[in-house]
Amino acid sequence: MTDREPPRRRVPGPARPRERGGPGRPGPRPPRRPDPGAAPRGGRPRGGRSGPRTIRLGSPRPRLRMVGLGLTLVMAVFVGRLLQVQVVDAGSFTTAAQKNRVVSREIAPERGAITDRDGVELATTVDAYDITADPTMFSPEQTKVKDAPEQAAALIAPILGADEKTVAEKLRTGGGVRYVMLARRRTPQVWTQIKDLKTAFAERATKAAPSVLAGIFQESSSKRVYPNGQLAAGTLGWVNSEGRGAGGLEAQLDKELAGTPGQIRFAQAGGRQVPTAGGSEKPAVPGDDIELTLNRDIQWAAQQAISEQVEKSKADRGYVIVQDTRTGEVLAMANAPGFDPNDLSKADVNALGNPALQDVYEPGSTSKIMSMAAVLEENAATPGTHVTVPNRLHRGDRLFQDDIDHPTWQLTLNGVLAKSSNIGTILATGQLGRTQPEANRVLYSYLHKFGIGQASGLGFPGETPGILAPPDKWSTSQQYTIPFGQGLSINAMQAASVYSTIANGGVRIAPTLVRGTKGEDGRLTPAKKPEKTRVVSEKTARTLSTMLESVVDDEEGTGALARIPGYRVAGKTGTANRVDPKTGRYRGYTSSFAGFAPADKPRVTVYCAIQNPTKGSYFGGQICGPIYKKVMEFALKTLQVPPTGAPAARLPVTFTAGD
Repeated sequence: MTDREPPRRRVPGPARPRERGGPGRPGPRPPRRPDPGAAPRGGRPRGGRSGPRTIRLGSPRPRLRMVGLGLTLVMAVFVGRLLQVQVVDAGSFTTAAQKNRVVSREIAPERGAITDRDGVELATTVDAYDITADPTMFSPEQTKVKDAPEQAAALIAPILGADEKTVAEKLRTGGGVRYVMLARRRTPQVWTQIKDLKTAFAERATKAAPSVLAGIFQESSSKRVYPNGQLAAGTLGWVNSEGRGAGGLEAQLDKELAGTPGQIRFAQAGGRQVPTAGGSEKPAVPGDDIELTLNRDIQWAAQQAISEQVEKSKADRGYVIVQDTRTGEVLAMANAPGFDPNDLSKADVNALGNPALQDVYEPGSTSKIMSMAAVLEENAATPGTHVTVPNRLHRGDRLFQDDIDHPTWQLTLNGVLAKSSNIGTILATGQLGRTQPEANRVLYSYLHKFGIGQASGLGFPGETPGILAPPDKWSTSQQYTIPFGQGLSINAMQAASVYSTIANGGVRIAPTLVRGTKGEDGRLTPAKKPEKTRVVSEKTARTLSTMLESVVDDEEGTGALARIPGYRVAGKTGTANRVDPKTGRYRGYTSSFAGFAPADKPRVTVYCAIQNPTKGSYFGGQICGPIYKKVMEFALKTLQVPPTGAPAARLPVTFTAGD
């Protein structure tokens, strides 16, 4: 039995799962082999058994579906908004972006210069700065300060010479406005002071506390300056804060001087131009230069002379006109008192303007030359005609007299002019017609031809045409006062033009102030030639010139203080009752002197008038005669007019009764 194999032990096979539900149905799943690393569910094995247990995870697909759906919805919102911005509202957003980012500003053209006849600048333009600001940079959010506009205004308003409250209000401008003008045309020194302040505050600024001056900027501009101060200020005028002509020739010729503005468009950020963002620019066209007929040196002499006499006489004002008798060009037009157009804040409002053209007044005896011209031209008398002049003359409703009491004078017509007799002039002009109304009409026609009662031709702003009523409107007294210069009114330019007409052989040339204009090429384009009018014959003009010499040269004349050694001088004094513009009544006097030289070959006319002298003499020959002499001497030397060689013709002033 030992040789027999031992009996085999039968090992049972794996148990088959029991069938569920009967045949044909699958049985229960075999249990999963436990994960050795898994912790037992519940912390400990059931039935006291130890070993790892399996954790069952949920399916991730539902969560992924939810996340995908959420992202899809978010993307749909973004895509929808993007379509709205880029397609539906693209135009409005583009416009808004351009409005906030692209700036369009005007480029101011350089204003043309005004020069005298020799090219000396009387008004010119220099570099300046407009001070601007971006109000959005003064908000509490930007500056971290509630009162940033007030702080900034307190710093820069004194430098700008502006009102602090006004500046603060501009800096507080809301509504998204990004540009305001704080001050125009300030000097480089003003901007330098502001720039230094900006730098100092910027150095102390931090991210938490930015500078309150960061929003202040500058733009290049220009400023009008008058190098000679008060010289010819009344004629030149001035420009306003907008750079436009506001008075005198600056206003009259503003279109020519101003030029054509340009335009620039550029992108900006934080108030500064973005260089790389492109832009466009249309250059400005500078204004033309204006060359005047004035001679600066003669203008200076005239202004000095009239200013000194007005001060000495304690007068309201005075004026001097210097005119070239051959061309009608005005060589000087001076007023006193004057003003400095560089600083109008210090100017007396009553001194602004150009009184030589804008004041209207009764001329007095300087007007008698027109009456004599009518008498000679109408052959009503000659220089030697005898005129018996009583101490008093009754005409109409008045009793007339001369400026001094005198016995009966035996004067020639030349003597009537030389001694400036009112009574003699009334008697002489009474011969112009068979009746007084007819004589009035004849005299009126000559006054009108001489330019009285009408514009001088200068076209100057505010110029008065004077007052000359038609003869049928003359009152009873006017028909006798107008011949000797009361009852009609003129301006200083009209008075000077009358004497230039006589000096020019009886032809009136409309006065001119502008010789021409110069464009960018620097070539002078002459002004339009002035109008010429024959007033009296050359013979009458020569006779009147000789008679005017008697006023100055003869011992009986009233203009001895106007004599100039070496030159023959023709002139006439005037002392008129003055109408007070405030009351409309006669108060004080208008003193004047008018004439030309050399009398035998005229070249220059000088007219002087002083209103209401209150200290010293008020007679025209006494206070205006010396001014005439001083200005005329200077003008003759400046223009290099040679002295007269021929002796003066002496016409008789008086006659002996019975001759």
